Amino acid sequence: MYRALPNMDDLLEDERIVSVCEQHGRTPVISQMRRSLDDIRSAITLETLSSVPDTSTIIDSIIASLALTEVAHLRRVVNATGIVVHTNLGRSVLADEAIAAVDEVASSYSTLEYDLGKGTRGSRHEHIEELLCELTGARGALAVNNNAAAVMLILSCFAKGKEAVISRGQLVEIGGSFRIPEIMAQSNVAMVEVGTTNKTRLEDYGNAITSQTGLFLKVHTSNYEVVGFTESPLLYELAQLGAQYDIPVYEDQGSGVLIDLRPFGLPYEPMVPESLFAGASVVSFSGDKLLGGPQAGIIVGQKWAIDALKAHPMVRALRLDKMTLAALEATLKLYRDQDLALQKIPTLRMLTMSLEESGQRTDALLASLGPILRVDDFATITEDVAYAGGGSLPMADIPTMVLRLRLHGFSATDVERALRLRSGTPIIARIKDDHLIIDPRTFVRDDHDVVVSAIADIISA
Repeated sequence: MYRALPNMDDLLEDERIVSVCEQHGRTPVISQMRRSLDDIRSAITLETLSSVPDTSTIIDSIIASLALTEVAHLRRVVNATGIVVHTNLGRSVLADEAIAAVDEVASSYSTLEYDLGKGTRGSRHEHIEELLCELTGARGALAVNNNAAAVMLILSCFAKGKEAVISRGQLVEIGGSFRIPEIMAQSNVAMVEVGTTNKTRLEDYGNAITSQTGLFLKVHTSNYEVVGFTESPLLYELAQLGAQYDIPVYEDQGSGVLIDLRPFGLPYEPMVPESLFAGASVVSFSGDKLLGGPQAGIIVGQKWAIDALKAHPMVRALRLDKMTLAALEATLKLYRDQDLALQKIPTLRMLTMSLEESGQRTDALLASLGPILRVDDFATITEDVAYAGGGSLPMADIPTMVLRLRLHGFSATDVERALRLRSGTPIIARIKDDHLIIDPRTFVRDDHDVVVSAIADIISA
């Protein structure tokens, strides 16, 4: 069986191999040929192969494998789940203005660390600091690569080798199994827990103060909510206590919002300007959650606190690249006009979309599918629930209209898998009660057309 394998020289002379060498380059083709032949040899050794494939079949396999290498591993998908800030699908979709800004700086040189006015080296923090101060009322601002990095930086800067006081009810897991106690340990900060899971009073913080107290840490539980018999001191009370003993107060807001979402039927979330007005020394939040921008950990606060953070050695390791800064700056500029932000930023637009508009989108999808669906296929529009996602607004069930679909001859699992594994743009949908659920609330660009085409392909297969 080993002798029956074609040799490399013979394979390289085949017309189809010559063609793919012109397309992919000789080196990657030879590498794939070796891998394919090695796989067959391994199968022979393990006695899992009854006969050696003919040369034509081996070449087919080589060409198919090469085609797969051309498909990007990080790919666009259609989010048909109704989960707006879907962590597994890349969280927030950027506004067109942010995408254009990224393209501008990615395709040319930029003023990343250059001051045009002075003709000398500048600071990358300047691109977003003034905007953040304008929008939040902060005296200083900077951004790092995510909010977990912001937490580590702040803890290391103000409480390294000291104690940070935190309520037991705020020892959260922020996602990906990263927990506040572990982040504190990595920052060389001694954690002092006060209060209980459901009740922590101001005097609990006061009683925990020692000569080693470096920071009061308040973590907003943005990914869950404890209700009922609960109590927690207000931020302004904690800030007053911190001022009395010269202890900085840091609030980790997690998601972070700049616009009050309650007029749109969404629950109250602490707003960044409110926390600063209440007296927090420093506040951090994510850029790619409710803000609707790129991944970033945004830090705003009093000037002395931000200056100290800028001077910390960790800042260089955690700093943002030019493309993220460009996207963040463009996103923040949209917030200068609240109506414009709600219209232009996809995350905000999806979260605040009315049930009527959601229904219109779903009606349009069903109308496009009408000519494709067969007599025995089932499709109807029904009310369902969408979610903010991304560890944000955990108590918000957002009323939405969805397409409920069942294709004759296919189970819901079959259709979900076919959409997810399609060679074109994959589509991520939900299954509920053995029906496929498609929520157009989270469609962007030409997602509507992609879904219609994909379902047509399944039916005609």
